[in-house]
Amino acid sequence: MKSAKYENNEYYRMQNLPYEKFIAHGGKALTDSELLAILLRTGTRGTNVRELGEEVLAQSARYGNGLLGLYHIPLNELCRIEGIGKVKAIQLKTVAELSTRMAQAKAKTSLSFRHPASVADYYMERFRHETVEHIMLLLFDAGLHLIEERMLSQGTVNASLISPREVFICAVQARAAGIMLLHNHPGGDPSPSENDLRITERIGKLGALADIPLFDHIVIGDNRYFSFREHDLMVSTPY
Repeated sequence: MKSAKYENNEYYRMQNLPYEKFIAHGGKALTDSELLAILLRTGTRGTNVRELGEEVLAQSARYGNGLLGLYHIPLNELCRIEGIGKVKAIQLKTVAELSTRMAQAKAKTSLSFRHPASVADYYMERFRHETVEHIMLLLFDAGLHLIEERMLSQGTVNASLISPREVFICAVQARAAGIMLLHNHPGGDPSPSENDLRITERIGKLGALADIPLFDHIVIGDNRYFSFREHDLMVSTPY
């Protein structure tokens, strides 16, 4: 049987968490710090759990707005927050990763490689958080079904290198009938750079000659994207 002291402490802890608000109004009614409070469960001496949730958000804010910062903040920095040990830090990072995977799983239900918006939605959560440029090559069969993905490059914060030769070596190895390029802009603006324009034109022309057409090049920003195909910047494709 629990002692009265334990029961009182348990009651105090429960009363200082927004459980009732969640039950009455649902999760959407809670602030980010209140949701974190439910996850964290306990505060520290002199700091209640809501305040601890606010402190986590404040420390994460250096890495992104709102909960996005929680995805980027290093594990060891979370551990430095008073009241956040290794276990709680791992729990917080796990939630951030689960949120990303859930968003991608939801986007997959409407994924169609014939529609750039659905492609951007699917890959958005994977790339919009990255702090350096990543270039991915998507390889398709004749029916525009995905054969595989290959990461071609992980560059610096403002530049990434791509070799047309490597692109078509990958395409031939996979026996691909068509390809698509996808990369992110860490600054958040998906507008193509001069280098993006040049490399897309070059690979598009080589693809037309090799009968392995470049279907699209999609640039991922922060909740925004740019499709070369939608802007009529692609060499003609059979799709």
